[in-house]
Amino acid sequence: MIQQPVFFEEVKKIFTAFLGRKKLRRTPERFAILEEIYLRKDHFDVESLYVSMQDKNYRVSRATVYNTLDLFVECDLVIKHQFGQNQAQYEKAFGFRQHDHLICTDCNKVVEFCDPRIQNIQNTVGELLQFEVIHHSLLFYANCTKVDCDRNSLAVAMGDKQA
Repeated sequence: MIQQPVFFEEVKKIFTAFLGRKKLRRTPERFAILEEIYLRKDHFDVESLYVSMQDKNYRVSRATVYNTLDLFVECDLVIKHQFGQNQAQYEKAFGFRQHDHLICTDCNKVVEFCDPRIQNIQNTVGELLQFEVIHHSLLFYANCTKVDCDRNSLAVAMGDKQA
């Protein structure tokens, strides 16, 4: 059996309270999707989450996955990103440190990084302009210079000299 994060019970309580405030049903499918997300270590899209649920024999539709993800985003348990691709990417939000993202424009790999100077800038800007910053989003788009970049490796294998 896969170990849940130590704070997963707290995540379930937050979601249960949210459903209660919204007068929504507490279905087993919603909590199974929440658990699947909090067991993941990566960014994910709806399709990969749906496939993962199907592989574990959960009977959930794509519509249920989409609708449930919207609820998780609304109650701040999941963050939705648009990394320049057509498909939205998601990541768990509760219990994780603030971080930003670097996206490889060659292979679409997403790399997380944390630099305390960004938090200092956020705090300074908020103070100077008299705002309470509630969250921020910083994305860097870059061309990968690694020789083992997925796109570069694929291009070399296909004989593309412009990789």
